[in-house]
Amino acid sequence: MPDLRVLARLRAERPEAVAEAAARRRRRPLLPTPTARLMIIAADHPARGALAAGDRPFAMADRADLLTRLCLALSRPGVDGVLASADVLDDLLLLGALDDKIVLGSMNRGGLAGASFELDDRFTGYTPSDLHRRGFDAGKLLLRIDYDDPTEGSVRTIEAAARAVDAMAAHRLPVFVEPFVSRRDPDSGLLRNDLSPEAVVRSIAVASGLGGTSAYTWLKLPVTDDPTAMARVMETTTLPAVLLGGDIKDGDQEATYEKWRGALQLPTVQGLVVGRSLLYPPDGDVAQAVDTAVSLL
Repeated sequence: MPDLRVLARLRAERPEAVAEAAARRRRRPLLPTPTARLMIIAADHPARGALAAGDRPFAMADRADLLTRLCLALSRPGVDGVLASADVLDDLLLLGALDDKIVLGSMNRGGLAGASFELDDRFTGYTPSDLHRRGFDAGKLLLRIDYDDPTEGSVRTIEAAARAVDAMAAHRLPVFVEPFVSRRDPDSGLLRNDLSPEAVVRSIAVASGLGGTSAYTWLKLPVTDDPTAMARVMETTTLPAVLLGGDIKDGDQEATYEKWRGALQLPTVQGLVVGRSLLYPPDGDVAQAVDTAVSLL
């Protein structure tokens, strides 16, 4: 397990060590072969205040434990890289865990989980210039669209996302757009993502049209509530897509893996981006969960 005291002391005494580690990181192509597919581990949840995993409400708040799980996942054969916010990626750089890995920086984390302003998802993480300067491989942005949002947070986020797509294209960096049609639960007030085929189709259509070019745009998409409809859903765009793994419902890993397996056969799907369901599997075996996900590719 990484020693937090050592990391904290290094950060305090030599903050430039992060930039030095980024500069010497060995890089690789996003898709090194014509048949390559991506397996990316996601860990950008804490920066939005989303710390729960399974039945543990603060699982991801233990940084040493999170880094241990990430390093283990990244060491498994077939894992291509990681998606995270700057604090997590800086730790992984200092630990030397990102050589020959794809690094995706998380860009907008301002829509804090459960907040009244959650739909106003401002860009509080990496900027396109940050990603270019660090030599990272891509960025990711979250786009939740509530047609009934009285705060207009959705439309501000849509506009900011479009400008981010333009800026990433100017740097020739891929940007992974994660779109949802979302709604407030009338009873709890919590924001819920609509995973019906119709809602996912609409979110794809909006995300695909962001910015002045889609040349560098990828999509990060959920498997719909009705997995048999995924083929129809994915006909909405020609943009390359990765599947958002999402949480394992009711602890049923096999059913979740089967949903992923079917969606991965679709022609525009280029891989998987999975976070908590692999880092915090119900049975606790991170290596086995990661290896199973890799086998689906």
